[in-house]
Amino acid sequence: MTTGTGTGTGTGTDTARGGWRLAPARLRRLGRRAVAMEAAGWRSIGRAVFRRPTVPRGASAHRYDGPIRSVLVVFLVLSAVEIPMVDLLTHRWPAVRFPLLVLGIWGATAMLGMLCGYLTRPHAVGPDGIIVRNGGEVEVVLPWDDVASVARRRRALAGARPTSLTGPDDDRILNLVVQDATDIDIQLERPTAIRLPNGPATVTQVRIAVDDGAAFLDAVRRHIP
Repeated sequence: MTTGTGTGTGTGTDTARGGWRLAPARLRRLGRRAVAMEAAGWRSIGRAVFRRPTVPRGASAHRYDGPIRSVLVVFLVLSAVEIPMVDLLTHRWPAVRFPLLVLGIWGATAMLGMLCGYLTRPHAVGPDGIIVRNGGEVEVVLPWDDVASVARRRRALAGARPTSLTGPDDDRILNLVVQDATDIDIQLERPTAIRLPNGPATVTQVRIAVDDGAAFLDAVRRHIP
């Protein structure tokens, strides 16, 4: 009994210490992710200003933000309107006014960066393969040699994150979801290593959302060997 108690106490202490050791690492990952998101937003704004969407030469662009585009525009307008209102209401209290203005401007800029990410980084289908994206952060290049088949199939994924992995470890699926759904299934020839914002992953299938599934499949037929 004494041995059991001692072992239990030690395990609990070790677990607690392990949790404390993991906390700084988790914070560093979150910090790097926040910086990456901020940088992606500014790059997307720059591309929108100079009208330079990231579509390779000879490839066709395929939008996927249709279901959420109007929502993003509404939120962007509301964020922009909110800034002068906050300035007017808090003009007498600089200690409150300036932090709120900075926060409001940052929020509007972040929303603009998100919208520009969708506008300037569409999916692309070209001679070298398929490039699938999700806003300013996710970009996965799939050469034709890695693509087994492409099929149009709408899947409802209620509550799914915009970028998520599902399935067992030996048959992982990357889901790039817009408005709780995907429209295109891309089956790969073999387990393929990809890089995501949270780290590398190996997948056997990629499911994406597109605004015009028929046009996407037509482009695939033109280019697939």
